[in-house]
Amino acid sequence: MKRLRILLLVHESLVPPEDISALDERDIEEFRTEYNVYSTLHNLGHEVRVVGIGDRLTELREAIRDFEPDIAFNLLEEFSGIVTYDHYVVAYLELMRQPYTGCNPRGMMISRDKVLTKQVLAAHRIPSPRFQVIPWRRRFRTPRNLRFPLFVKSATEDASLGISQASIVENPERLRERVEFIHEETQSGALVEEYIDGRELYVGVLGNERLQTLPVWEMDFGTAHGGRSGIATRKVKWDAAYQSRHGIATGQAKDLPSGGEQRIAKLAKRIFRALYMSGYARMDLRMRPDGSLFVLEANPNPNLTYGEDLAESAESAGMSYERLLSRIVKLGLTYKPEWRLFES
Repeated sequence: MKRLRILLLVHESLVPPEDISALDERDIEEFRTEYNVYSTLHNLGHEVRVVGIGDRLTELREAIRDFEPDIAFNLLEEFSGIVTYDHYVVAYLELMRQPYTGCNPRGMMISRDKVLTKQVLAAHRIPSPRFQVIPWRRRFRTPRNLRFPLFVKSATEDASLGISQASIVENPERLRERVEFIHEETQSGALVEEYIDGRELYVGVLGNERLQTLPVWEMDFGTAHGGRSGIATRKVKWDAAYQSRHGIATGQAKDLPSGGEQRIAKLAKRIFRALYMSGYARMDLRMRPDGSLFVLEANPNPNLTYGEDLAESAESAGMSYERLLSRIVKLGLTYKPEWRLFES
């Protein structure tokens, strides 16, 4: 790939230093993804400029005007403190006719909205757990058409906010308690869905029109499962000491049923297309003991930290971290938003 001018978009509190040699691991952890991406692109010979974004787009507009980047590498996960607003930044890039990496605004908007995602998947006959939304500040009523055990989470927040082993409820009393907790903790509606007991699988997807799936990855919950298959709580995902104590790890899925990997890959591509996604994504699935599959979430622009699931899955397929980032850049350069239809 030729040398490019790359504008790296990060949250204003996560601008990585050029040199981390004087920092310890705890200092680095918060901006590890941003540093991994910055240093890798820089070492590949690209000219990389970092812009930190908070609740204004002034800095972004000025950086595009002054730096004239070939592409913006998008690592934002929120805008103005609101997770569901990150797609507005990408929409702004499109209005500026600025190529970018990752998912397009429409795909981000749909997939960030968990309820809308489930409605779209249902329209495409893609299986996901049956659900009901209990809006914030509305009177609680026990869902009539759902079977216990049920799983309760925020209808809008991500990164496992508000999720714990107590998120699985067995009766109406516990359900009311958990819904009230989610309402108070997240100030958002509560998404109540039937709990799917089974293997937790992740599959990365790369592409725009032509799609490639990465090897299927699996979460091993170790002893942190409370008698069930386990759930990906905040501690399970991010607490290294907790992971070590309970033997929690992720790795390539083994002993899948005959044809299971092909079915999973096909399903992941269907989800990607149904939600109008582009660039790269990660699909979170559950597989019951009988081999049936259910979509838990579709994640646009998933974690790109070196050594984490997406990068490790790519590595297992022979795609180094450098090649993965280069592929993501190339997909951004070749994506065709509407404004490119009017290029002369």
